Amino acid sequence: MSNVNVNHATLLAYRRTHYHVHADPPFVLHVDQFSAALCALHDQFGVRCSVYITACNPRGKAKSTAENQAAQRALAGDLNALGLSFFPGIGEPDSGDWIGEPSFLVLGLEEVAARRLGRRYEQNAILCAGQDAVPRLVMLADLSSEA
Repeated sequence: MSNVNVNHATLLAYRRTHYHVHADPPFVLHVDQFSAALCALHDQFGVRCSVYITACNPRGKAKSTAENQAAQRALAGDLNALGLSFFPGIGEPDSGDWIGEPSFLVLGLEEVAARRLGRRYEQNAILCAGQDAVPRLVMLADLSSEA
């Protein structure tokens, strides 16, 4: 992912995105906001951390539905191979700037491993939550100096 830059407008969009999780019951994650539902899911599955990740639209470049579906299937295969529990979701912007991206909330995936996985799928950012159940935006690409 070297030489990939994210501008501040994109960073702000990531922070404002609504990260839906299709668990039972469904819930929505917001960057830097405690989630009681996520905390309950951590407790239910006996984990101390989780990651919200997608394989869609590598480097923030729009791909076809078929390409994104294939990438998501590959990511699901990697998560299954790691023996991790995960839930589907969709990251929806708070504006109409882009179409929501299919994603996964992955339980028990540590941040270091999550960063590697995000980079493998050429993602600009992922969300990582620790035991505090507060999702943090973790940038995998550099911020550009553009406004």
